[in-house]
Amino acid sequence: MAGATVTATDSTFDEVVLKSDKPVLVDFWAAWCGPCRQIAPSLEAIATQHAEKLTVVKLNIDENPGVAAKYGILSIPTMNVYQGGEVVKTIVGAKPKAAIEKDLAEFIG
Repeated sequence: MAGATVTATDSTFDEVVLKSDKPVLVDFWAAWCGPCRQIAPSLEAIATQHAEKLTVVKLNIDENPGVAAKYGILSIPTMNVYQGGEVVKTIVGAKPKAAIEKDLAEFIG
């Protein structure tokens, strides 16, 4: 489904995220995390609305501990924006969609 969130794993992270030619927002989440579930619809909407400028990727930290450890993800939800293979922004905690979009303004504006 075009425009919706993409799922990454430890093995696909480099290809899906680091080698992307546009900014990638990675949502580090887990099934047991209530706030992660709260922001999921907002991230889905952002993925659809801004598909041409930003890719939204979800990474389950329980199933893919390698990437989470590499980037020092200690609390979730944490969202990192990657551009050119580097972390250029980090957003921590559940926020309303408007607040997330404000944090992403430089990438989707």
